[in-house]
Amino acid sequence: MNDETMNPKSKPKSDEMRSEYDFSQGVRGKYFQRYLQSSNVVVLEPDVASAFPNAEAVNDALRGLMRVAQRATGLSRRSSGRAKSPARRST
Repeated sequence: MNDETMNPKSKPKSDEMRSEYDFSQGVRGKYFQRYLQSSNVVVLEPDVASAFPNAEAVNDALRGLMRVAQRATGLSRRSSGRAKSPARRST
């Protein structure tokens, strides 16, 4: 059931915008690039999503994985990514 059948006194819908809305000075896409930079949506496959009760659990698991990966590779966020050369012994 929609609003028209629920309330017979409702006004017919109009395709016209109300007169109090003025977008004449609006700029299309003004914040689009900023939005793209701040949003990062990742869609999980159903089998992966079923392993986590909520977004916080997913984030906690990924942070733990990041810590393990950093320890395993010996890299930190500030590392250059180059492997350490073995220490030279003087003879």
